[in-house]
Amino acid sequence: MNRFKVLVADDDPNVLEIIRLYFEKQQIELVEAHDGAQALDMVEKESPDIILLDVMMPNMDGFEACREIRKKSDIPIIMLTAKGEEFDRVLGLELGADDYVTKPFSPRELVARIKAIFRRLQPRNDANAQEGSPTQLEFKDLFIHLGKRDVHVQGERVAFRPKEFDLLVHLAKSPGSVFTREQLLEQVWGYDFMGDIRTVDVHVKKLRQKLSTLEHEYIQTVWGVGYKFEVQE
Repeated sequence: MNRFKVLVADDDPNVLEIIRLYFEKQQIELVEAHDGAQALDMVEKESPDIILLDVMMPNMDGFEACREIRKKSDIPIIMLTAKGEEFDRVLGLELGADDYVTKPFSPRELVARIKAIFRRLQPRNDANAQEGSPTQLEFKDLFIHLGKRDVHVQGERVAFRPKEFDLLVHLAKSPGSVFTREQLLEQVWGYDFMGDIRTVDVHVKKLRQKLSTLEHEYIQTVWGVGYKFEVQE
């Protein structure tokens, strides 16, 4: 795996020190910010591969920083949130975060999630250019180009964030197959289920919003089980 750069925004020096030490062992380049405003500035200057945003920071909190970053970039964002603050975690996902990690966290878990995201960012065209692999998925009013990571809804290009695109493709590649939330966390996010399935639910909600102009609802809920992609007959 190539060396990559992670921007961590947190005003707690102890958290930064723990992350710094563990990142050094994993050969991950660390860029530090101590508040949301500084994080926003560092995104422009450093062009990180992934961003970690603490929720509670001075000058500009993690929510506002996430909102501002999403206006300019699709860089994957992981929110760092205090244990038990479910509303905070969901709000972060609604604002455009790709994932969240609850404090106190294991550095090993944090790095595992970062690497899972980074693996999915590796040469996107190569992953879909293998012999026998489809380069596009086409339905009646929905077109997905895997290599370009483009989605066209009724002929119009619609922007999907990286994890939204990955989830849509995973479901669309297996029409009719039902996936549990735990399976989607493991297969799309790249790590084992860790006790909170809200991440999947929020991303499905985002998919449905972006496909809402279609007459047919492709992403369907299978109550008590999970989700499936249902092709229009």
